[in-house]
Amino acid sequence: MSDRAVLHVKGRILVGPEEVRDDLWIVDGRISYDRPAGARDIRTVVGWALPGLVDAHCHVGLGPHGPVTEDVAEKQALADREAGTLLIRDAGSPSDTRWIDDREDLPKIIRAGRHIARPRRYIRGYAHEIEPADLAAYVAQEARRGDGWVKLVGDWIDREVGDLAPLWPRDALEAAIAEAHRLGARVTAHCFSADSLPDLVGAGIDCVEHATGLTEELIPLFAERGVAIVPTLVNIATFPQLAAGGEGKFPRWSAHIRRLHERRYDTVRSAYDAGLPVYVGTDAGGTLPHGMVAAEVAELVTAGIPPVEALAATTWKARTWLGRPGLEEGAVADLVVYASDPRADVRVLADPQRVVLNGRVAA
Repeated sequence: MSDRAVLHVKGRILVGPEEVRDDLWIVDGRISYDRPAGARDIRTVVGWALPGLVDAHCHVGLGPHGPVTEDVAEKQALADREAGTLLIRDAGSPSDTRWIDDREDLPKIIRAGRHIARPRRYIRGYAHEIEPADLAAYVAQEARRGDGWVKLVGDWIDREVGDLAPLWPRDALEAAIAEAHRLGARVTAHCFSADSLPDLVGAGIDCVEHATGLTEELIPLFAERGVAIVPTLVNIATFPQLAAGGEGKFPRWSAHIRRLHERRYDTVRSAYDAGLPVYVGTDAGGTLPHGMVAAEVAELVTAGIPPVEALAATTWKARTWLGRPGLEEGAVADLVVYASDPRADVRVLADPQRVVLNGRVAA
């Protein structure tokens, strides 16, 4: 046996929404449901244990104007860890954060490479800005640089139109997404409005971020194709402020943004009711602070998603979707312990009692 201390987690271990065990043991950083023979140096943690939370739309290494220094990225990752987020799908970042992989005290990151957008059609400093003819090549580049995901900007304000508009023609999307799939990567896209969605889904997109433009006509298409959404409702809450700031120059865009905000909860609930996979993402980074995963779960519940399903969207189902283990025998011990049952009240997530990362108590 290693000289690393044995950690005993006892109380209620939520292996799944219905599968509950009384305790687990952590030896050499991995989970066991059998008491280790000869264990002497045992530390005990008591409470309700969940797999480490997942933020499926997060930007470590990204600030308001583009990439940030490593010390700032470290603070971002630590804020996520302290909130119980131990697995991040980094949905686009211009920073190289591979150094985080060597840190056992920081969350694990699944990267989507850098955003891909059209010139002057996204936030300055964030994306590769290219023309449609180059889309497939850049998707291939980011598929090779990422961890199985690529991030497109599907729509953004077109200043000549004065409103949200799609960035890519259908043929360019089809070629690019096919290339990503050939390389074993999935593709997601930033989308606020409805206009970009039919071509993206028709071209084979795997996921849509925000998805505020979903309509009753489009939802069945998403369901048929199994396209997931990550609503980022804590980000959509900023739409009224954005609309007010753009009112003078782009009144059409501002009115559109307000409408999307007003029906945000109905949109998410309709998507869930139709069977679309819905996952938790905060859109932290850029202008939003890190560590908001509990607030996003609460927003999904406000939208009408049952609490256990909202919890699954940041734990069991999210980890399965991203191909990462939960609290299985032999898995690396990434878990969060709470004072009471988060299935009964998801607000419990805002107050983790212990965070265990790579088998060690981190916070």
